[in-house]
Amino acid sequence: MKIAIFTDTYPPFINGVSTSCFNLVQTLKNHGHDVVVVAPRVDNGKLEYKDGIIQIPGLELKKMYGYRLTGLYNKKVIQMLRDFGVQLIHNQTDIGIGQFAKIAARQLKVPLVYTYHTAYEDYTYYVVHGLMDRIGKNAMRGYAKIVARNCTEFITPSLKTKDYMRSIGSDIYINVVPTGIDFSLFDRKNIDLNKQAEFKKAHGISETTKVFLLLGRVAQEKSMDYSIRGFSMYLDKHPEDDVKLIIVGDGPQRQELELLTHELHISDKVDFIGKVPANEVPFYYHLADIYTSASITETQGLTFMEAMASGTIVLARFDSNLADTIIDGQTGFFFTDEESFVEKVERIFALSKEGRQEVINNSYKMVDMYSIDKFYDNIMEVYNRALKKFW
Repeated sequence: MKIAIFTDTYPPFINGVSTSCFNLVQTLKNHGHDVVVVAPRVDNGKLEYKDGIIQIPGLELKKMYGYRLTGLYNKKVIQMLRDFGVQLIHNQTDIGIGQFAKIAARQLKVPLVYTYHTAYEDYTYYVVHGLMDRIGKNAMRGYAKIVARNCTEFITPSLKTKDYMRSIGSDIYINVVPTGIDFSLFDRKNIDLNKQAEFKKAHGISETTKVFLLLGRVAQEKSMDYSIRGFSMYLDKHPEDDVKLIIVGDGPQRQELELLTHELHISDKVDFIGKVPANEVPFYYHLADIYTSASITETQGLTFMEAMASGTIVLARFDSNLADTIIDGQTGFFFTDEESFVEKVERIFALSKEGRQEVINNSYKMVDMYSIDKFYDNIMEVYNRALKKFW
């Protein structure tokens, strides 16, 4: 099959959608399909086809993590896709590239599959800045229903997102297809131990230091301040403990969070690493004793599964989206507020070596349901149904 993937973010850009798209492209290629990616350029330049990616120039949105907004139509790209012989378009986004995907599918007369990665009402504050927020959220709900109606097949990556679509009144058929993960990328044998030792030395991490990890977009919707405050409360209660918080990623809230660590008098215990290449992400999971996140805006929670696949214990703020993956005390741990954050950290650190390994082994078994092979089977079922609608 000849498939075009339209996305506004793709490696070297790092986020959940980028990871999901990359995993999708790789598994399709590994099963013999021809795939082309249509995405914005990550830098300034002209339209270019390189390494299987049609890179479209766009306007950089500096306040939106450096995303680039492309035009709604490009005649040259349409011709490229026609020459490629595209049979199906899989759209992963909306504004710019996403709108172009819809136009391209109509013009090329091919089915359009859409994956709803992001509940946009969680991001309205970037536009309305707290003013008329209810109106903004209602507009996004209406838009989501329109998007769902205007594609051949509609995919959500989790039951939580399907339930959200039902709650706003969407009655279309919804495919639930969790993003697959290539777990081999997170195997400890792939970690450069010399590089790990150098990093630990540079960041004051000894053999006895317990390392907490926050990883992802440093932005309001990720609620990293919640975890930082929980970490600070733990230190207040256990000032003698040798602990370190590593924050990997960048975004508009970084300066605010750096200031917060100074206000809490824990800046010497917190290191902001900044943005790292996608292939280096497993390195940081393997540094950590605990991967933690307070985000409740995830549509699937790929980072939690990546951490579990790395053998790192997960401490997550409770979200119904994670209830099928994280079983409290068995495959990971949930907290609900800063006080319970401290309680769960104490519980994790009190585990025996055997108890800790049992949690890790349980998490390995749990994430196997998100294997890349299962993902491929699920996505092909959707693609084949979409193609039948065009017979």
